[in-house]
Amino acid sequence: MTPLITPLAREQMAWRVAQDIPHNAPGGTYVNLGIGMPELVANHLPDDADIMFHCENGILGMGPVARRGEEDFDLITAGKKPVTVVPGAAFFDSTDSFAMIRGGHIDIAVLGAFQISRTGDLANWSTGDNTVIPAVGGAMDLAQGAKRVFVITNHQSRDGAPKIVETCTYPLTGRGVVSTVFTDLAVIDVTPAGLMVREIVDGLGLADLQAKTGAPLTAAPDCRTLARPQN
Repeated sequence: MTPLITPLAREQMAWRVAQDIPHNAPGGTYVNLGIGMPELVANHLPDDADIMFHCENGILGMGPVARRGEEDFDLITAGKKPVTVVPGAAFFDSTDSFAMIRGGHIDIAVLGAFQISRTGDLANWSTGDNTVIPAVGGAMDLAQGAKRVFVITNHQSRDGAPKIVETCTYPLTGRGVVSTVFTDLAVIDVTPAGLMVREIVDGLGLADLQAKTGAPLTAAPDCRTLARPQN
């Protein structure tokens, strides 16, 4: 009998990304969360984590998404979602915000993606569909300015096409910028030796994962079952 395979849900994927963000690094960790699924990452960190979330529209110290009924629509993310802030938060204009990004002051950028190549190229702002408005936002600046780029995305598109490919066919956001890809099926590091599978969902073999991927994969020596939150 084929084992039951349960991909991670969106909140579980966000939780998994949060586990790879250093919680108590010397001097703290400065993280930018992209629009969409990346915004959920802020909901999955311990209260004592020394992490400051940066929002490109002018917040340093962004907290979790505001609960229903507690929204303040003067306080929003770059994706126009009502958000909270933590004690010590600062507010500033876009000039200062992008100076932080372009100046290399962001440790990690968490972004979504349409495609990621074998060598870490990122395409996340346009599929070339003329009926959809392109949405580059600050992604190109973040892809180049952040010290590391984490991508959170489903392993395949809605029509079943692989998002991890040999070469991106969509317009690029940045070349060779992605450090790690977190999908609903696996955690995959981009390394000089190629795509290295660090974690894989329970019940799914490497050959099965490879069949859903458009570029060669290698299992890390310590490859293990993809972690999930306990609750």
